[in-house]
Amino acid sequence: MRLVVIGDVGVTDAMMHIGDEAMFEAMVGQFTRRGAQVTGISADPAETANRYGIDAVQRIGFDMSLGREAAEERLRAIVAAAGSGATAAIPGMHALGADDPAWGVIEAVRAADGVAVAGGGNMASNWPMHIFERRALAGIAAATATPFVVSGQTLGPDLVSEDRELIREIGDIARRLGVREVASARLARELGIDDDVLRQTVDDASFLVDEASADGSSSPYVLVSLSTHLGGRPRETAVAGLAALLDRLTATTGAEVRFHAHWGSLRDDEIRGDSVLHDEVRRAMAEPSVVVPTGDSPAAARLARGAALLVSSRYHPVVFAVPAGVPTLGIHVDGYTKVKLTGALGNFDQTGVVSIDDVIDGSAVGRAESLWSGREGIRARGLAAAERRRPESDLWWDEVFGALQG
Repeated sequence: MRLVVIGDVGVTDAMMHIGDEAMFEAMVGQFTRRGAQVTGISADPAETANRYGIDAVQRIGFDMSLGREAAEERLRAIVAAAGSGATAAIPGMHALGADDPAWGVIEAVRAADGVAVAGGGNMASNWPMHIFERRALAGIAAATATPFVVSGQTLGPDLVSEDRELIREIGDIARRLGVREVASARLARELGIDDDVLRQTVDDASFLVDEASADGSSSPYVLVSLSTHLGGRPRETAVAGLAALLDRLTATTGAEVRFHAHWGSLRDDEIRGDSVLHDEVRRAMAEPSVVVPTGDSPAAARLARGAALLVSSRYHPVVFAVPAGVPTLGIHVDGYTKVKLTGALGNFDQTGVVSIDDVIDGSAVGRAESLWSGREGIRARGLAAAERRRPESDLWWDEVFGALQG
């Protein structure tokens, strides 16, 4: 069985986005364990093929700087070409150029038994190019009568009417569509996605690994992962608030603070991505801290699962940590990050979500300290939730694979 899988993957210029790679890796692992061969759709096909030991093709690509009308025209041309039986080698039969990367995806789908969209949070109007990419892939699948499924999505919460329609159409084509929060399930129903298709799940990468960090040390640590996105707040005040929070937690817990960038360079001598904000916060702290270099997704998952406490405005450190019962303070900066963090924590019976404004004014300190004082109960509840959620997740993957088999 050959399956085509899309995720926001492909490490370019040595910049790793751990969460995006993790969801793709989880889906590929689930499919290959069930005997399938996978062709990935990637920003860097050679890198993805080498990383996961699979085949890979270039993503279709939508340039939104050309305007929405151009994107809609490109979408229609791609779906028409897929349904016509045309190929890049036959000029004049289609509107796509012979070197258009869409041909690689069309041919991959034609040769496949099923198509799957790995989990993600990009079906929002913040990133319309990703919605168009997934709608095009769904259209290719429909045009070639290839089973199509979607897993582990956050929908919205910000969606313009045109994007709502595109997602509704994706739901019409999908045999299964999984969402990872109550809010996303509610929105999916508002869009008219059928309950026979819709499933509420956990994030695809929730059970990427089972074991905790194996760093050779029994010393507890507070893990910190921060996104540079601050929702428009003044950077200096946000840095000062974060530094004060972490200094207080160092005193409260007696644990080492470790910073880990989930969007960062794989080159140890470079400070890029999240590491830029991490460096600023570290310099503003009175207490010492260390940096854990950005690596691959399984290593990041083990690191998060082994923490004594997690402080994160990034999503996937939370996804990795909470099934292990790690007390977690999620810091949201807007409606989108609030939906994601609330959902990820809530899936494993935690509620420690605060705003970056709470960090700036100091009120988040009390919430963080209460998480620490209640850590034993949080751990017990988290592990119990994981015992319930793991079989549900396994059943979801069985259902997805069955839907692709028809």
